[in-house]
Amino acid sequence: MTRSLCILGSTGSIGTQSLDVARLGGYTVEALTAYSDVKTLEAQIREFRPALAAMADEAAAADLKTRVADTGVRVLSGPEGVAYCAAESRADTVLNAVVGMAGLAPTLAALRAKKRLALANKETLVAGGQLVMETAKQNGVPILPVDSEHSAIFQCLQGASENRALKKLILTASGGPFFGKTAAELQNVTAADALRHPNWSMGAKITVDSATLMNKGLELIEAVWLFSVSPDDVQIVVHRESILHSAVMYDDNSVIGQLGLPDMRIPIQYALTYPERLPSPVGELDLAKLGRMTFYEPDYETFRCINLCRRAIHKGGLYPAAVNSANEQANAMFRRGEIGFLEIADRVERVLEAAPEKPAYTYEDILETDRFARETVQGG
Repeated sequence: MTRSLCILGSTGSIGTQSLDVARLGGYTVEALTAYSDVKTLEAQIREFRPALAAMADEAAAADLKTRVADTGVRVLSGPEGVAYCAAESRADTVLNAVVGMAGLAPTLAALRAKKRLALANKETLVAGGQLVMETAKQNGVPILPVDSEHSAIFQCLQGASENRALKKLILTASGGPFFGKTAAELQNVTAADALRHPNWSMGAKITVDSATLMNKGLELIEAVWLFSVSPDDVQIVVHRESILHSAVMYDDNSVIGQLGLPDMRIPIQYALTYPERLPSPVGELDLAKLGRMTFYEPDYETFRCINLCRRAIHKGGLYPAAVNSANEQANAMFRRGEIGFLEIADRVERVLEAAPEKPAYTYEDILETDRFARETVQGG
């Protein structure tokens, strides 16, 4: 089936790779959104000719509107404009590649509009998992994972029986640029050091999350919601080569994994074509040339963010939203040189311990928790 797409966050790493897939697959692009990269979005509009576009930044939207006045595209602004594209475009599939909490509102808008959702924005499920899954169920629409790890698990579950007989999920982590380092060795690392990822090409925020291993904690929470498992049934394994993207273990101790080259266009394309598989722009995996794959237990004492996330999802309610927003704020402060690398986990833990308990919550409660977490992190 040929999809018509709305791509949220089209100028970022996942967004541009999604457009690679759309270009090769001949998909119709109905809407594109970005935060403030006017130049890139203008080029995308001129190539793909969507009916709608939006920029979250108001000034950037005004600039874009002037630049593309000759194209006939309708340019919207602000978070409301992004959500409008998700809900009101003619696309049958919304691919959400927005970074951070900003992805939650358009996710809910797309689900309420009964759009098929390809989800690369992990914060959507971390911050509002209960709300998001309930909204998807109420509207009878699927959430298809784009993260390489969750796509891998999703693919490994395709052959399972209805009762699944699932024992545990095995999430793989590259280990980031600081694998094997001690806390003492990380005391004075810089943002430039953290942004040197060994395997993946990603945006700055996600790359720093990979360095702290916070990304793996967030993915643990996301997996709990996507696959209806206990946090204790998610094992994290460091796999430096990034070839086994994740695996599942069944009750008979059989392990089924999904392998491939570390290229996000594989999971992006699968989310767009599911349940079909089509030829891919990504090269073949040659196991003989690869030679070997290695696996390690994470260093939970040095990279504390994983277990902070595990604690948060065990506590439930708004605690995952609190640690997610705390991390977003601390991550940004580290990239600006305002705090040290190890302080990211310190500030996330402070918010986890201070956040109010609220088992049931609304969208407004999530926003209030977001404000509380950011203020707490900024206050030191």
